[in-house]
Amino acid sequence: MSSSSIASPAADRRRLQRLAAAFALALLALGVAWRYTPLADAVTADAVSGLVQAFAARWWAPLAVIASYTPANLVLFPRPLITLAAVVAFGPWLGFALAMTGILGSAAITYLLGRLLPAHRITRIAGNKSERIAVALKRNGVTAMTALMLVPLAPFAVVALMAGCIRVKLWQFLLATSIAMLPGVLAASVFGNELQAALQDPSRINWAIVAAVVVAMAALTVAVRRWVARTAAGGVVNATAC
Repeated sequence: MSSSSIASPAADRRRLQRLAAAFALALLALGVAWRYTPLADAVTADAVSGLVQAFAARWWAPLAVIASYTPANLVLFPRPLITLAAVVAFGPWLGFALAMTGILGSAAITYLLGRLLPAHRITRIAGNKSERIAVALKRNGVTAMTALMLVPLAPFAVVALMAGCIRVKLWQFLLATSIAMLPGVLAASVFGNELQAALQDPSRINWAIVAAVVVAMAALTVAVRRWVARTAAGGVVNATAC
């Protein structure tokens, strides 16, 4: 297997172009809606802050945040959006703790599903990525699991299912999940904290911190992607042998 099968510069450029186009389209749609609909009158900073505070005051709100990560993981809903909401509602420290708890809980549940489901069904879910995931998991353990979760080689749920299928130790999987998810959760916590500040006073946003987080996450993603490409080029493992 060649490293180009993992990621190529052209594929990365196309992915970034699609992401940038989608982001620009979303901003344009929001701008049009804000300008030509009653959205600007309805969605004010005070209204959003009131809704967030009302939710956070419920005793069951932290449990709801933690529980929401499991269905989000299974349907591939973006977890950072939940983390952002948690940080806005509960502050950066408690929001971070709730996010990590929810992520580890959803990871354990998905892993156990991988232990219970038939191997052929899991490899069918993983598709043509099953062999590459199995290569890294079987050859490098915690390090590979951490890398696979840091780069978008496969959705987190697929990696978790494969880890359960090939009988990776649960503690190793949860350790790798903690390490891999920590940068993203920290970044989402920073953004959530700045969003909370913006709702109160837009002038309080620290753009230097936001920019530093973006640059750090981009550099980390590139470095780990290169490591995964070198690792996968070292051999092939039968992915059906879960």
